Amino acid sequence: MFHVGEKVVYPMHGAGIIDSIEDKDIFGSIKKCYIIKMLIGDIKVIIPVCDIDSIGVRLIASCDYDKVMEILKGPCVKMDERWNVRYRLNEQTMRIGEICHLAEIVNYLADRDKKNKLSTWEKRMYCTAYDILISELSLIKDLTMSDMKLIVDEMLNLC
Repeated sequence: MFHVGEKVVYPMHGAGIIDSIEDKDIFGSIKKCYIIKMLIGDIKVIIPVCDIDSIGVRLIASCDYDKVMEILKGPCVKMDERWNVRYRLNEQTMRIGEICHLAEIVNYLADRDKKNKLSTWEKRMYCTAYDILISELSLIKDLTMSDMKLIVDEMLNLC
């Protein structure tokens, strides 16, 4: 069980801070829910405590910060040349929400975007993965998302 004030990641949505734990009426039954203030979009998400494991919400991965930075400034992992295959695999990986795998996706798509134009779908995925990664790294280092974007862009040689 998480506690108020803990920093968590909701796969495919980004990182946030548990604002409160409240009883909520969900489809006619009262359930204990986490209220999570998300960094992306400055919204609050309500997740029933009983669903937290199946959704994949986890604590932020503080110990992986240096590993993520190495992935971002290192060479890209090899991915399938067909964008639709790559897209499906990356989408499955993003649903798991593991920060190092997310960093590999961001690194690959940033590199591919520099060399070739990404398809519309991959561009959208790149933006989503980038924002999710930035949100978690921001909470790990207690920085604003803007400050973390500068650091990540430097690692990706986007500056």
